Amino acid sequence: MLADQLDYIVGVDPHRDSHALAVVHVVSGAVVFESTVIADSDGYGQALRLVDQHAPGRRAFAVEGTGSFGAGLTRFLTVRGERVLEVGRLRRERRPGGKTDALDAVRAARSVLTQQRPATPRAGGERQALQALVAAREGAVNAKRAGLCQLRDLLITTPEPLRSELRPLTRARLLQRLAATRPHSRHDAELRGSMLALRSIARRVLQLTAEERELAAEIETITRKLAPQLLEQPGVGPHAAAQLVLSWSHRGRIESEAAFARLAGAAPIPASSGQTIRYRLDRSGDRKLNRALHMILVTRKRSHPATIAYIQRRIQEGKTRREANRCLKRYLARSLYRLLEHGAPLAT
Repeated sequence: MLADQLDYIVGVDPHRDSHALAVVHVVSGAVVFESTVIADSDGYGQALRLVDQHAPGRRAFAVEGTGSFGAGLTRFLTVRGERVLEVGRLRRERRPGGKTDALDAVRAARSVLTQQRPATPRAGGERQALQALVAAREGAVNAKRAGLCQLRDLLITTPEPLRSELRPLTRARLLQRLAATRPHSRHDAELRGSMLALRSIARRVLQLTAEERELAAEIETITRKLAPQLLEQPGVGPHAAAQLVLSWSHRGRIESEAAFARLAGAAPIPASSGQTIRYRLDRSGDRKLNRALHMILVTRKRSHPATIAYIQRRIQEGKTRREANRCLKRYLARSLYRLLEHGAPLAT
């Protein structure tokens, strides 16, 4: 238990401009010290000095939001050898005594004492760089998709004869043509306005396409460095592999393959009744990780002989296709976890 390993827990409720601290004695549960510091490097140093004074023994920091407002403090403490534990979002129903930043810091400290195995923050460094790149690429992809939808809708109302000229073009030819369009003052207002709008959207889509490719290349480079074994697996592309690395983070963070499957929303949930044995879909967990597993599964069902044979065998045993897919996704989570944690896949 964590209570046997520590003398003090330092709870932290982080915000954009300030962090609330609360030092809690592990044995008695008493609040030893409370303070608020500025959320910058000077404030982090002040926080550590205050903790040195009031919690000199074995200690750990319980930080809420280690991937958001608490990220800076988490990096600061980790570099200096402090133990940092991740606190999940505190639920409102667990706040019977009201809510202040100081109270939330105390609750953050006490919440980890009730956990069998408190979570540790995700790794920084190259993994953090990968997360930033994935977020930027996802934003570029979404903006590009929105631009293409806007372009399609605008083409429907484009005046003739321009509409007829553009209709037979492929997407690539259409974007190049529109990006090079040069409206003239002799055009009527409706045609000139349509041409300007189409050119603006086309240039935006082309720019986003270039950004997407640049980011994708960098994502693949980092992913190959962090987990090259993933890309050797059938159906695992650079973007799915990157998401696997982001969700898993580092060795030892996720205690077992069952915990990884639960995180991925791939753990079976019993839904049996009488003589009927069924398992239903798990809609919890990391949905981005679940999506990565789903896309790997989609690719394997098209071109991986072992996967195709497995699904056919499960269907012959009386499983529905959805149930066979869930069984396969659970196996996939187990195999990929072992690959991430130990570098060796399960035998197929």
